[in-house]
Amino acid sequence: MGKISALLGSWALWLGFVFALTASAMTLYYSDVLGIEPCSLCWWQRIFLYPQVIMFGIALYKRDLSVITYSIALSLLGVAFAIYNHALQVLPSGTLPCPAQGVSCAQRFVFEFGYITFPMMSLSLFAFLIVLMLFARKAAAK
Repeated sequence: MGKISALLGSWALWLGFVFALTASAMTLYYSDVLGIEPCSLCWWQRIFLYPQVIMFGIALYKRDLSVITYSIALSLLGVAFAIYNHALQVLPSGTLPCPAQGVSCAQRFVFEFGYITFPMMSLSLFAFLIVLMLFARKAAAK
């Protein structure tokens, strides 16, 4: 486990950049190419994802590990919105934070294996980034 931890820690900024960039590109593909309009909660998740591409890019260029703290903070906020959004899509819903004329936050465009929705994908990405940054923090401390 020590070798895997060290490997992940040493490549964390690159992996974070690649995953954040890929996820950002995919959100734009789904909304701009496939025409799937995001709800307001999806937009909040994007707000916590998009800056991370720029942050990781700058951190890689400058070899700056302070991005670890910022990525964890943004990802924790993204996790909170993703959990709430996923709950709205899989549980019986009460009042929704979306306007009546906008896209419903409870509408599922993807529902695979009985639980995978767009918010679950977002939750998985943010959780991955948090774990990755924890590995990076551990590697930087050595």
